[in-house]
Order: sequence, then structure tokens, then C-alpha cells
Amino acid sequence: MKSIVITLAIGFGLGLSPVASGTFGTLLGLPLVYFLFGKLDLPVSLQIVAAVVMALLAIPIADVAEKQFKKKDDGRIVVDEYLTFPICVIGLPVLNPVMLGTAFVVNRVFDIIKPPPARGLQRFTGGLGITIDDVFSSLYALAVNWGLYLWVLKPQGWLLSWSQLLDLIR
Repeated sequence: MKSIVITLAIGFGLGLSPVASGTFGTLLGLPLVYFLFGKLDLPVSLQIVAAVVMALLAIPIADVAEKQFKKKDDGRIVVDEYLTFPICVIGLPVLNPVMLGTAFVVNRVFDIIKPPPARGLQRFTGGLGITIDDVFSSLYALAVNWGLYLWVLKPQGWLLSWSQLLDLIR
């Protein structure tokens, strides 16, 4: 059982990346929201419930991993990254690759800079301390993502479909 928890904590190995482990770990959040929020087309109310449940699940998983690694907020622990990522896309068109990519970048920026109160919340110990700053960073990212969607991406027609995006690359 403990090995399953550690596997989840390290993001199925993505947290073992020697550089930018948080960014690599957050990548797991992309298919998570694509299928859960997008393909299942959950209403916003259920997206909120799912995002809260996932963030709450990250706490005990991160707690077990921190005790196993014997290091506060060990960089290998990325469950907090991918299970709080859904917060930053609540209600947004996550089936759209431009929106999903934008949300990912915005989330990473806020997770790295950790505006108040996110940075200060890291003082909490265990899984709560590991996860709570990511919850707040994702809430900031949610606000910015909605702003970008409403005032930039949608009005400018930059929400390309997957096929349009692939045509541009070819």
C-alpha cells in the first residue's frame, strides 16, 4: 500500500526529474482535467467538488511521502502539483489546446512566484504545508486564466481546435 502512495506522490516517476520536477509533475494534471472536466463534461458545480476532493486527497499522500523521504516538502513530491491543477481550470474550455496550454503556463508561474498568502502557508507541516500553497496559487491562476479567456483568447479568436493547431505545426 505504501508503495502505491509513494508512486502517486512522485507522480508515477515524473517527480524524479532532476530539474523542474514540479513542472513535470503538473503535466499529469493535463490529461486529468482534459478527461474529467472536458470529456465527461462535468458541470461547474461538480468540477468544484472534484477539484476540492483531489486537493484534499493530495494532503495525506504528500504527508506519507514526506515522512518516507524524511525531508520537508521534498522536490520529488509532486502530487500537490497535479491534484491542485484542476482548480485553475474550473469552468474553462479545457478541451481546447490553447486554453489548456495557457492554463498550464499560468499555473506554473503562480506556483513558482507564490504570491501572498501562498508562500507563507508553506510553514505548515506535513501534507497540508506541501499542498496548501498550491491551492492558493491555483486560485490565483484560475482568476488570471478566466481573465485571459474572456478578454484575450476568446475575443481574438485564438482558441484553435486540435486540428487547427496541428495544421499550423505542419
